[in-house]
Amino acid sequence: MSTERVHDLLRRFAEAMNSRQLEQLDEILTDDFRRHCEATPDVVIDSREDFNEFLRTFTLAFPDNVQTFEQVVVEGDKAGFWATYEGTQEGDLGPFPASGRTTKFTFSGVAHIREGRIAELWVTWDNMTILSQLGHLPSPEPAG
Repeated sequence: MSTERVHDLLRRFAEAMNSRQLEQLDEILTDDFRRHCEATPDVVIDSREDFNEFLRTFTLAFPDNVQTFEQVVVEGDKAGFWATYEGTQEGDLGPFPASGRTTKFTFSGVAHIREGRIAELWVTWDNMTILSQLGHLPSPEPAG
């Protein structure tokens, strides 16, 4: 798959998530799509349908979320990326109640491309940054 086609695949991936048109993921992700994330180790995603359900649930917490792939580097069947996520927490996020606050953070990852679709995704981000922006962590004590 050409570099240009991989860039287009990731652009379409972001558009499908941002527009909430998850049926478009049928053409973007393999049926046996897998997602790995050290920031959410208890979330197991072993299929495209698992991922769709994850996105639906996350959109309940952040209904206005937008993901933007800022940088994409392609090498062989892998694409590394640096991206931003922005959204307002209007629903519960695990044990954290809706805060009404907005978070904007960066995340990174690698996508494995197989037969023109994303087959596997490794992503990571800093939970402390997110929880702090949302007001779920205590303010640090002043030095002194």
